[in-house]
Amino acid sequence: MILDLSDDAVEFGRQARHAFESAGGDRLVARAEAAPQTREALVGPVLAALGAWDLDPRSDADDLEAAAALCRSAGYWALPYPLAERLAAPADLDVDGLIVVGGARPAGAVAGVESRWAAVTVDGARHRVTVLGDALPGLVAELRLSPLDDAGADDLPLGLVLPCWTLLGILDRAVELTVAHVTLRTQFGRPLSAFQGVQFQLTDAEVERAGLEVLAKHALWSIATGQPGATEDALALRMAALEAADVVFRVCHQLHGAVGFCDETTLSWLSRVSLPLRRLPFGLSGTRDHLTRVAGHHGLAGLFA
Repeated sequence: MILDLSDDAVEFGRQARHAFESAGGDRLVARAEAAPQTREALVGPVLAALGAWDLDPRSDADDLEAAAALCRSAGYWALPYPLAERLAAPADLDVDGLIVVGGARPAGAVAGVESRWAAVTVDGARHRVTVLGDALPGLVAELRLSPLDDAGADDLPLGLVLPCWTLLGILDRAVELTVAHVTLRTQFGRPLSAFQGVQFQLTDAEVERAGLEVLAKHALWSIATGQPGATEDALALRMAALEAADVVFRVCHQLHGAVGFCDETTLSWLSRVSLPLRRLPFGLSGTRDHLTRVAGHHGLAGLFA
């Protein structure tokens, strides 16, 4: 079991991060929030120039790693585009992307993006998607589903795992910003980072973030090697990602103080962008319920055991 991404994938992610920064960086999400219909024009050309749509993560292990690295870089800059959903598009349907859905009111963060979407449930049922109404907070739109078939079992793991890589990139940036904040701010003549209580909180956040990174790599390996428990691994990764996000954002907001909730602070935008990823298609309790039902009595294998 080799969990580290290849050097080529890591370098691709690094170059993508630089490209997103050059395209506008943190300004992109604010502009997209103000005018959701501009999302494609803001981000689409950058992704096309990077070769994002040439990746084939379903059939090529190297492309799968590159797709994960690209999603992580997109998360780092809170890129206002449903990149993970586009990269998870099923190979046998004439659509541009795949949205994992759940609950009585299916929704996805695809408002303002003119693409053809398919949806899949945890049970493997696939649907065609019609996007309804105007953008809701977080660039979310309600979806109308038209049943297609029940052949989505193989589509589900990738549809669950790639958004977790995006969330991992968001957590990377949140921890990085908080470390910089407590290093620069002083209290009683000392930097905040010198206080033991602050160090303990940062350690808690970093342990969660680093642990999520390892589990994300394992779930990616599970998909790439066609493990029979890939769906269970993907659900377990989502559960771990949601738990990690709760800890990381709690610590980061506490250490930033009130300023962390102001739009002038990047952490505020990261926190806002993370919400659709954490709430859709289902939250922590829903993910735990689905995992319990899918894993059944045989439990989990590998790192999640």
